Amino acid sequence: MSESSVEVNTVLVPVDGSDESVRAVEYAVAIADRYGADVHTLYVFGEEVSRAIETGTVEEDDVIDETESFIDGAHAIAENADVELGSSIAYGFSTHSKLRHPGSTVLDSADEVDADFIVVPRETLADEPGDVLEKAAEYVLLYASQPVLSV
Repeated sequence: MSESSVEVNTVLVPVDGSDESVRAVEYAVAIADRYGADVHTLYVFGEEVSRAIETGTVEEDDVIDETESFIDGAHAIAENADVELGSSIAYGFSTHSKLRHPGSTVLDSADEVDADFIVVPRETLADEPGDVLEKAAEYVLLYASQPVLSV
């Protein structure tokens, strides 16, 4: 009997700046290292941040600076394992489209980056406004066509 092997070239890890997102990046990098794959971080803005940017309550540049700081940390984790890491940012909510939510944003991005595996943070602190991926985790687990690890 032959042993089947899994081919993984790109691991997608959606993040929201939470501690759980850092843990998800660590898992994604470990999986990528194991399979010789790359990692792509997708920073997902939640409803509160998306609305604040749309209404001008917060400056988009300030949010981008925080986001880039988190992504820099993800790059450091990947560099320590000698894994390539790409990144992008997406709005998980829209006041213009009812179909846009964190789960669909993650799955659309998985298709865009041709992800073979998804690592999604599951447990987050509900009190933190940036923690949007707890709402997406179950959706991604139910509808992803790729294997998903929920951490």
